[in-house]
Amino acid sequence: MSEYRIHHDVNELLSLLHVRGGDGAEGYIDLLQKHRTPYVTTTVSSHSAKVKLAEFSKTPEDFLRRYDELKSKNVRHLDPLVYLLSKLCEDKEMLQCLQQNAKERSESSANTTSTTTTSYSLPQTSTKMSMQELDELRKKLGNVTASSNAPLPAEVTRKMLRDKHNKKNPTQPNPVFPNWVYERPALLGDFITSPTPPGDPPVAIGTMPPAAQEQALVEDLLFVLVGVDGRDITAQPVLGRQNRSFIVDSTLDMSVKELVNRILPVASYYSTITRFVEEKSSFEYGQVNHALTAAMRTLMKEYLILVTQLEHLQRQGLLSLQKLWFYIQPTMRTMEILASIASSVDKGECMGGLTLSLLHDRTFNYTGDSQAQELCLYLTKAASVPYFEILEKWIYRGIIKDPYSEFMVEEHELQKEKIQEDYNDKYWDQRYTIVQHRIPSFLQKMADKILSTGKYLNVVRECGRDVTCPDAKEVLYTLKERAYVEQIEKAYNYASKVLLAFLMEEKELVSRLRSIKHYFLMDKGDFFVHFMDLTEEELKKPVDDIVPPRLEALLELALRMSTANTDPFKDDLKIDLMPHDVITQLLRVLAIETKQEKAIINADLTDTTLSGLEAFSFDYIVKWPLSLIINRKALTRYQMLFRHMFYCKHVERLLCNVWISNKDFKQYSLRSPKWFAAAFALRQRMLNFVQNIQYYMMFEVMEPTWHIMENNLKTASNIDDVLCHHTSFLDNCLKDCMLTNPELLRIFSKLMTVCVKFTNCMQRFTQSMRLERLSLEQGAMDGPSSQSDQVEETEKKRLTSKIMSEYVDALQSDSNLEATIIKFDNNFSMLLLDLLDKLSIYSTNDCEHSMISIIYRLDFNGFYTERLERMATERSQKAAA
Repeated sequence: MSEYRIHHDVNELLSLLHVRGGDGAEGYIDLLQKHRTPYVTTTVSSHSAKVKLAEFSKTPEDFLRRYDELKSKNVRHLDPLVYLLSKLCEDKEMLQCLQQNAKERSESSANTTSTTTTSYSLPQTSTKMSMQELDELRKKLGNVTASSNAPLPAEVTRKMLRDKHNKKNPTQPNPVFPNWVYERPALLGDFITSPTPPGDPPVAIGTMPPAAQEQALVEDLLFVLVGVDGRDITAQPVLGRQNRSFIVDSTLDMSVKELVNRILPVASYYSTITRFVEEKSSFEYGQVNHALTAAMRTLMKEYLILVTQLEHLQRQGLLSLQKLWFYIQPTMRTMEILASIASSVDKGECMGGLTLSLLHDRTFNYTGDSQAQELCLYLTKAASVPYFEILEKWIYRGIIKDPYSEFMVEEHELQKEKIQEDYNDKYWDQRYTIVQHRIPSFLQKMADKILSTGKYLNVVRECGRDVTCPDAKEVLYTLKERAYVEQIEKAYNYASKVLLAFLMEEKELVSRLRSIKHYFLMDKGDFFVHFMDLTEEELKKPVDDIVPPRLEALLELALRMSTANTDPFKDDLKIDLMPHDVITQLLRVLAIETKQEKAIINADLTDTTLSGLEAFSFDYIVKWPLSLIINRKALTRYQMLFRHMFYCKHVERLLCNVWISNKDFKQYSLRSPKWFAAAFALRQRMLNFVQNIQYYMMFEVMEPTWHIMENNLKTASNIDDVLCHHTSFLDNCLKDCMLTNPELLRIFSKLMTVCVKFTNCMQRFTQSMRLERLSLEQGAMDGPSSQSDQVEETEKKRLTSKIMSEYVDALQSDSNLEATIIKFDNNFSMLLLDLLDKLSIYSTNDCEHSMISIIYRLDFNGFYTERLERMATERSQKAAA
């Protein structure tokens, strides 16, 4: 059972039991994982558990009867359930808890729902019931019970199965037998119930001499054994899946009647088998049941030959009742087993894999009875032939030809083209799926490999190659499972090798991944310098004003002018303008199936217009079958990483531009150097933070994780391993880059916002200074000038510098820039401390040791250590309080 299935079942059980508080589902899941056992509950423990539950039950007979009924239907997981219930019976505290819970649930359901019951008028309790009234009441109760438990008529069942198949395969409707096959009961070979023909009443057999009685009964029995009513032995009508019963003349001698009653079960078995064969031979019940009925027909021919030989002896006067009993005994066991199997398949409504599971279990249960086991083995081999034919086509060629929905693997209509379009498309997981109840019990362990084998070959076939396993051999049922297990293993190894070689060598999967890494993980530094220089002005515009073809042209130019020109797959790189900024996109993804999901989606409606830089992302064209690995979900993860790093790079460029513009201040003798020193120091702290974050993401997260993935891909043995390694690489990158933690993501987003606002403030200040300087220089150029008068020119420059200094001081005083810088400093320091504190908590509590590297890089000289320790102390004091 997978971890996700355990998680689902535990949550459902907690909700049913109304359990609140405690450790929640996670605590119970950890306990279950620790105490899981590799073995399956054995037959011996199930038998002892059944006995224990029967002793615990108030009505042991009803419990055992119900258990046998479910067992006859071949209900899966019945024995493990009984074993679990027996363990619960031993725990008195658990029993009290369950009893209290059941009482509460029954009281609540009684208050909220009303049940409709069928009522009958009963006679007054004060008066005695006559025999006629008692019989009438018994008939009414019997009719109600029969109507509630009776199966659907065969015609209705066939129509339901036919409609289900035609809905799934509208182009291949099921063939249908003509109506006269079912409307002419004389063709079925079973007893025909009809009213007694008019005429003189027959002479009571009890009035005949003993020899005449015996001869008459032998003749009647020979008729009854082939489904025809006799004179003194007649068949009773059957309702639903009941066994056939017979009425024997009551005047018959008791000793003879006893011997007749010993032989009549064979006639009942014959009736059960005949009805089963005639019903399950229809196309609607599938190929496995059809093959089973064909095998039963073959065995029934031997039985009919025996009855014919007995009739021949009877005509010669050589067959007595005792001889008939003697000759029929060897066949009696065979007929009993066949009738039991027919009844179980019918009651369980088994088809396909369920029928094979039932036959396989019967074959093993008859260990020690060689004749019965050989019979069941013959039936199982015959019934498994069509199933194994479907299996062979699947594991040897990757083709499913299952017209009656019997095979364990089910195909769904999904288009592989959607892998590149739909984020939630799960082509690889949902195109072909396992249907649990169709898995034969003897193939349960190999089900996953069978599914994977056909999927691998199917991918290669859809690329236009016809593949066939060179080790293909006919799969035959045997009690030695190793025989077909080895064949499945060989087919699986071949399919894995073929698809892996196809993707790695012919489709160059690793080279494709390297190409994606160059662009989405910003591996090509010179390319990004060229690209950001070329597109800087274009990306400053609102996203609605950007012309995508212009961006595509600039991208093409940057690719051609950088080392990316050597990449053979560069033409697959495209521009994509997203509807949300990266932080919003990440928070939307992280809020899926949480309480905040609705609030975040509604908040997005009031978003302001995005700039081109905030909406910008790369996209990549991937064709089948590489889209199995590099699907839309994987590309979206790459885009998240790229947009995060691209924005960090943009903020770094803004800070560097501020640094360049601040160089102009060195030529002025300002009276307020303290303010400039604070601004320069804050700029340097911001730049240090952004550069160290980028270094951490690129060289401490992505590069090591990429090398691990590359080494894992070299040792991968199948495509599922490749998918797992690639997904693990992306998940680890997202997690270690703080993109999967909403709390860290929000703090980081605020830090980036503070940095951008600071750069905007500084750029506005610098721009106003430049405008003033240009106006002064223009005024100086308009006045009289002489090239020979150097002293006068020097004096003009000194005066210009003095005027600029006074202008800057006045501008700083008027706009209160010093207070603004202090506010920026306080906000940045507070957010950075908050980020470092949260990183310290997560790295300790969640064992995310890679994140602690950020703390070491940003706090390399212990500048923040004292304040972080103070925050940790305050937090521990609050927790203690």
